[in-house]
Amino acid sequence: MLENAFLGDQVGRLGFGAMRLPVVDGDASRIDQAALDAMVDAALNAGVNYFDTAYPYHGGMSEIALGRSLARYPRESFFLASKYPGHQVADAYDPASLFEEQLQKCGVDRFDFYLLHNVYEASIDVYTDERWGIADYFVEQKKAGRIRHLGFSCHGRPETLAAFLDFGARKYTELEERSPETAALFAGSNIMEFCQIQLNYLDQTLQDGAAKTALLEDASMPVVVMEPLRGGKLANLPDAQMQQLEAAAAGRSAVEWSFRWLQGAENVKVILSGMSSLEQVEENCQLFQASAPLTEAEEEVLMDVAESLKDGVPCTACRYCTDPCPQQIDIPLMLATYNDKQFDASFTISMQMDAVPEGQRAEDCIGCGACSRACPQGIDVPAALADLTATLAKMPKWADLCRQRAEAAAKLQASRPS
Repeated sequence: MLENAFLGDQVGRLGFGAMRLPVVDGDASRIDQAALDAMVDAALNAGVNYFDTAYPYHGGMSEIALGRSLARYPRESFFLASKYPGHQVADAYDPASLFEEQLQKCGVDRFDFYLLHNVYEASIDVYTDERWGIADYFVEQKKAGRIRHLGFSCHGRPETLAAFLDFGARKYTELEERSPETAALFAGSNIMEFCQIQLNYLDQTLQDGAAKTALLEDASMPVVVMEPLRGGKLANLPDAQMQQLEAAAAGRSAVEWSFRWLQGAENVKVILSGMSSLEQVEENCQLFQASAPLTEAEEEVLMDVAESLKDGVPCTACRYCTDPCPQQIDIPLMLATYNDKQFDASFTISMQMDAVPEGQRAEDCIGCGACSRACPQGIDVPAALADLTATLAKMPKWADLCRQRAEAAAKLQASRPS
């Protein structure tokens, strides 16, 4: 298994994501423990040693099931990562009680890697709000040895990522002045030691992945990758795209192309795969037995394929459209979201759009056409915003999903022995 140095440890470049575990009868909260155990066995035997879960995964059951599976092995034989769900909409945030619950659910006395879950346009205010003291609490847990490395995941735009990196740097400066011995426990000059982002060859441009990785490289912050296959969408490409890839290098699967593209990124330390079967574990482990990054010519072909998968509008984010908009809608953001949903209308789209101020959303477009008249690309902006509005109307609201998660967590907590 390919390994690399990650914050002082030798960590396998393929990580085991516990968001899409095998379940019983299609019930996401009923994890097939026997199937999971077989997958964990195969992964560990192949050299995978980084396992990633989170509080809300599988209705709160992911931490429990993964903890049970890993408990069959010596604690020093694996690295366990979990996350604090400050991204969920709630009336209040209590990191201390939830962290204690997570340790108990996982059956461990520490997390090797612990993340603030999904810093994005709405949750950044939660994570930086001194009222909740979230960052300060987890700094103390690192000092106490119950977190080895503190980081964050991010589905936000580059400017949000940059703002949170600045926040982490400021907190480190404050810590260095107040408690130099605690500051010395952190790698670099930021209380955030690593960042997990969605990255794949499609999102390199579709979700500004290139800009995000550049920000993290400038901050000397190592990267963990999530969604390398875009939730499986890049594992099964259309025939035309597969024929193009086959002509460039015969015999490779779509999955292999995706992983080999990421293997060429030096700052990427772990590539998480949300595996659902033993077959997926075995296939992925085989692809990480040796380093085989793409050649420059192969990467050019793959970028051509990425462009051909897009089915949106040719917005260049020049922002000529924003000044004449009477509603002050961030039209480039809306068009980027429109392009994203053309490929895959995932829940993150609804989450991000719910963070936009009311009155400045796609649904608030009055169809005056001033934006289209200013657009150098001739985009029919009102039509795109109407289409986006119709899609969002069919999707669950992020606040509603958060409420359901909270109810499931409360039910699970009440059912467990005290």
